[in-house]
Amino acid sequence: MKRQLPSLPVLAAGLALGALVLTGCASPGTATDAGGDRTGITASGVGTVTGTPDVVTLVLGVQTQGPSANGALGANRQQANALITMLKNKGVADADIRTSQLSVNPSYNSGDGRITGYEVTNQVTATLYNVASAGGIIDAAGEAAGDAVRVQQLTFSIKDDSDLRAKARADAVKQAQKQAGQMAEAAGVRLGKLRSISEAPVSAPPVPMYERSLDAAAGSTPVQPGNQKLTVAVTVVYDIDQ
Repeated sequence: MKRQLPSLPVLAAGLALGALVLTGCASPGTATDAGGDRTGITASGVGTVTGTPDVVTLVLGVQTQGPSANGALGANRQQANALITMLKNKGVADADIRTSQLSVNPSYNSGDGRITGYEVTNQVTATLYNVASAGGIIDAAGEAAGDAVRVQQLTFSIKDDSDLRAKARADAVKQAQKQAGQMAEAAGVRLGKLRSISEAPVSAPPVPMYERSLDAAAGSTPVQPGNQKLTVAVTVVYDIDQ
């Protein structure tokens, strides 16, 4: 039996009804972009504050050589133990002293490549909560381990930076809000309600070591913490009021 196609008036009425249903699904007064998402205004802000470091992380190394691995290890053990004993005598807690590296490597003759001896490196990381003591501890490390001592790394940080970060975060939000308002005004539209706000991670810049002087004991190695900058970046998205 041959199927009868609907007449043109019936087909047109069906299409019109479908269009009416789709139009009723859209919220009145909400602008949409080509992808179906609401349009809005996106702005960002960066807040930066400065604080003074109150923690020093000091990495001290002891490096020894010998014709045999056992001999180099024995010499290193003695110097490393003297270094750790010195740190404890200076008031550094056991929990703030840790072995961060221990290596035993052969040394080679540059001509024929034969092994000529062994080199042992033992690194100790100490966390100091008295910045002013760092110079004296470095000097004492030289006395404890002699020519075998190595100052591998020295970094500064702030033990509790929550208040500083809160201030930087508030500054960043205010900056982003101001920017969003300026963009709305320039576009001739009104800023709607806040849709979202997010914080992006920001890498901390290197801490300058010799920015200002530090009152330390006379004759000790000078160590200056300088100032550390903390940065927080945020992004806000606002609706556009129609």
